[in-house]
Amino acid sequence: MKSENIQPALKDVFKDDFYIGTALSLNQISGNEPDAVALVEKHFNSITPENILKWEEVHPEPDKYNFEPADRYVALGEKNKMHIIGHNLVWHNQTPEWVFQDESGKPLDREGLLKRMKEHILAVVGRYKGRIHGWDVVNEAILSDGQFRKNKWFEIIGEDYLVNAFEFARRADPDAELYYNDYNMWKPPQYEGVIRLIKDLQSKGVKIDGLGIQGHWALDYPPLDEIETAIKALSTLGVKLMITELDVCVIPFADHYHNLIDLSSLEPEMQKKLSPYPDALPDSVQKELAERYAELFSLFLKHNIRRVTFWAVHDGQSWRSYMPIRGRTDYPMLFDRNYKPKPAFDAVVKTILRSMPNGKNKK
Repeated sequence: MKSENIQPALKDVFKDDFYIGTALSLNQISGNEPDAVALVEKHFNSITPENILKWEEVHPEPDKYNFEPADRYVALGEKNKMHIIGHNLVWHNQTPEWVFQDESGKPLDREGLLKRMKEHILAVVGRYKGRIHGWDVVNEAILSDGQFRKNKWFEIIGEDYLVNAFEFARRADPDAELYYNDYNMWKPPQYEGVIRLIKDLQSKGVKIDGLGIQGHWALDYPPLDEIETAIKALSTLGVKLMITELDVCVIPFADHYHNLIDLSSLEPEMQKKLSPYPDALPDSVQKELAERYAELFSLFLKHNIRRVTFWAVHDGQSWRSYMPIRGRTDYPMLFDRNYKPKPAFDAVVKTILRSMPNGKNKK
């Protein structure tokens, strides 16, 4: 019997604690990667699309919607009785320029952009009313200093663009859960800014069901105690907390490269530094990755996290290997490029044995 056939299903291991989710690529949604889909169907009970519901993909031109991939995605989730997430409705990135322009190419005014936002949200959320269970309504509106990101939504509409986005989404599907999603929320200025934002929205009668904490982390960064401090602070908001984009980078961060470049364009010494494991991950680093995932999942179990979504099914899918430097080899997930579970998988499963059973389903 193959070893992967005797692995426990993650969704069964954590069934009384939180949803276990994963992000799906277009390739997987289209049925072109059956081995990955088999892993998804066995191990996960929640799914999020990587890109197909972002504005540039689902609504590429003013009078054109591309719903076919999203229809396939929702059908896959329904077939497997999964908790289906829509990602995302309003973001500064992957939004076409035409969204912010009138027919002559001039910047839209406030009312024009609000009308365009409303039409988009009602069309997309409305199409999947009662089928997509939760939406990332607004993505990454707060900067690392806690201030509003001065994106085009903010510049044209004002900070109440968030109020309107959530109200339009609630109108489109009153029963769907609505979330705010952001990254770097272990940094005090950023999570304090998010707390101010959510409290302000709540004071205005905006109903927010959950908060997505993106988990793009590394072996030793950020420190576990700082993640825990942030989770404790965010838990005071009275909304569901979710880890929405989890991966653990094992190669050096390259955030100072702001534009996409190819690894081959760098000097050989820099290539080796930035992609130190081109052929395989050493056992010692596999052990570190397993220990890191174990401590993270122990923290999630401790603090009533409602969903944990990995930002790829397996290593080969992860954005970590091609952004911001194409051609690197990273190993951030629980499953390797051959769809096999890594030592980190076993470490995650064992965390449930070390936690105190609570006897209730927190979802």
